[in-house]
Amino acid sequence: MRIVEYRLHRFQFARDRVIGDSQVRIEHAHMATLELVTDTGLVGLGFIPSLFNALPSLAEIDRIFRVEVWPSLEGQAPAALVHRVRRPRGGNIRSTSLPFGEGIDQALWDLTAKQVNLPLWKLLGATRNRVKAYASGLDYHLSDDDFCALFEHARSIGYSAFKIKVGHPDIERDLHRLELLTKTVGKAEAIMIDANEGWSPQDAVRRLNIINKAGYDILWIEDPILRYDFEGLKMIRAGCPFTLVNSGEYFGASDKLRLIEARGTDMINVHGYITEVMRIGWIAAEQGIPVSLGNSFLEIGVNMAVALPEVEWLEYSFQNFDHLVEQPIEIRDGWAYAPERPGHGLVLSEAAKREHATPDVIASADLPRAPLNKRLPH
Repeated sequence: MRIVEYRLHRFQFARDRVIGDSQVRIEHAHMATLELVTDTGLVGLGFIPSLFNALPSLAEIDRIFRVEVWPSLEGQAPAALVHRVRRPRGGNIRSTSLPFGEGIDQALWDLTAKQVNLPLWKLLGATRNRVKAYASGLDYHLSDDDFCALFEHARSIGYSAFKIKVGHPDIERDLHRLELLTKTVGKAEAIMIDANEGWSPQDAVRRLNIINKAGYDILWIEDPILRYDFEGLKMIRAGCPFTLVNSGEYFGASDKLRLIEARGTDMINVHGYITEVMRIGWIAAEQGIPVSLGNSFLEIGVNMAVALPEVEWLEYSFQNFDHLVEQPIEIRDGWAYAPERPGHGLVLSEAAKREHATPDVIASADLPRAPLNKRLPH
């Protein structure tokens, strides 16, 4: 089985709500999709998200892909590429001009699993088919009313664990949000908070102790300080034994390894890059460090989450991407279920290609609105 063709589609639309944290605010969605096609007719799908800025036109995306990426894929067997290790030396190892890497990785794994007619999670060695999901609001910029409505809905459909954004300059605002959350959802199985590097080490210790003394039992604090401050992270671990430090979100595999070796975190945060997640997951398992599966595009990360023994939680943040695929990942009663379909389980929607693809760049003021997330009340 060889890769003989590729297809790219570009999407750009207004989100159904503002998302963000103490550092960023995001109102629009920008992404492309990559389909790799084999000589046997199998199609592997990958996602190329751009979190903050619009991607160039489809014609330009295609030009860059054809020049920078396609020569290394054309005629290759997908299964021969997913485990390939290259020496990080010289100018031959470099990033592409656009963020193709994760999407290529996903499409290759999708094809590899389809070739042997297995769901990806089974190919990765999983012995379970579900993982606990927690409701993540990406809620920093929501009004109090919208904040409560989001988490009330999450509770009503079976979520028992919740993560909110903190890191406001005024600690009283963070305490206020925690009070609103607990009043809205009642007794939770777990509450997590995420400061997105908004604090210094000393400030983090002080604030976390204030939160703890106010009676809030926090399972983990995510990214409390600057990612490279390993000594500061260790200070927080020592000064706040009542909670876990969850870090590593912004790191690639090499720096995640350094973070683990430095003992700078209680948990390691991974996302949607399948090869990288599995490699880090194996290392974390050897070290006995729990892994949390953060936001991955359309919850593709459920495949890795059920395959890694250290993963207890998968993040779900109610983003309106479901219309892009024929069948989204099932999340029911606070559990995310790995699909039984061959491959990673996601297939690009023909309707999305026809009705929602945007080959040309659209000004923000003119962006269309995508269909609302059916997992939210309307």
